[in-house]
Amino acid sequence: MRITLSRVLSFFAVAALLALVIWLMVPKRVVVETATATEGEFVATIDEDGKTQIRERYVVAAPLSGRLSRVWLKAGDEVTAGGAIATLTPSPAPLLDPRSRREAEEHLGVTEASRERSKAAVERAEAEVAQATSDLERARALTQRGVSTQQVLERAETAKRVADRELRAAQFLDHAAEHEMEQARALLAQYRNGSDTTPDLWLVTAPVSGLVLKVTQESETIVQPGTPILEIGDPRDLEIVVDVLSVDAVEIAPGAEVAIDNWGGAGVLAGRVRRVEPAAFTKVSTLGVEEQRVNVLIDLVSPEKDWIRLGDAYQVDARITVFRRDDVTMIPTGALFRAGDQWNVYVVAGGRARLRAVQLLRRSGRVAAVSAGLQPGDQVIVYPSDSVADDVRVETH
Repeated sequence: MRITLSRVLSFFAVAALLALVIWLMVPKRVVVETATATEGEFVATIDEDGKTQIRERYVVAAPLSGRLSRVWLKAGDEVTAGGAIATLTPSPAPLLDPRSRREAEEHLGVTEASRERSKAAVERAEAEVAQATSDLERARALTQRGVSTQQVLERAETAKRVADRELRAAQFLDHAAEHEMEQARALLAQYRNGSDTTPDLWLVTAPVSGLVLKVTQESETIVQPGTPILEIGDPRDLEIVVDVLSVDAVEIAPGAEVAIDNWGGAGVLAGRVRRVEPAAFTKVSTLGVEEQRVNVLIDLVSPEKDWIRLGDAYQVDARITVFRRDDVTMIPTGALFRAGDQWNVYVVAGGRARLRAVQLLRRSGRVAAVSAGLQPGDQVIVYPSDSVADDVRVETH
């Protein structure tokens, strides 16, 4: 057969077409992202944001009703136990309308007349006592000389006792009339010129030494008993409160280690769980879902000089340790997926993806610990797509 140029070109075209078909039929490699299984200490934490708060804070309230003077203290000012922080003065008497004022003036006139009458009654009673005393002395002298009888003496003594009692009663009535008159005058005192009565002052004192955290009532006003005035606390006596989900709270025990981060300063602060409150509360999340939350109280363990700049109600991030184990094989949680009731991963071996079942020990954030099925150094596929299957050729990047 004669070889011509056209036959050579046809041969090469058929070969190229056949190679293209074969290339198209061969499965392509799937590009995947991998991570290396490592061995080390695995720490499971519950990560939540929290805030600082002063452990012991004191709200100073008005002990009495009255006019509160303007509070001169500001947030951050230092106070000492027993020191004055505000003053209370009696509330002014209510104003009287013209009719009520006229009635009060007339009532004052009545009380003044009653006082004059009671004074006259006292003078009359005093005169009767003097007369009864003279009669008693005369009767006693006559009886001693035998001129008068014992019965006359007894009548004189009785008259003397009765006169004394009437004098005391008259004095009591006079005393009451005097008070009633002074009361009527006090009602009208604010309308009379020259009234220089200075109101009494009641000092409101600080129960403890510390710093003023917040001034609740700063301006001068009329207050009732129990009205909050300001709050006092010691900023060095800080704790951290973190609200966690109730399903996570059951794993947290007092004494658990806590790492405090993103608090505004350098480094990570150390803390320790002091108390997990026994009662939960309902809180609506940012997605509008109702959640049961539990407050966890944390003490700061780091030296005070490391967090001296922290204050009350500052935001922090807390990582509460709930599980710790050494020499554990760890992989990213994105490599795990479930097939039925079994956890699985894809391991890259010989350029192919190999399905492998694993026993999950614990997950924490982006890291998972496995107790069987993997060895340190194995390459696992992270976030496998639907194109990844057992024995599929893969290409890492």
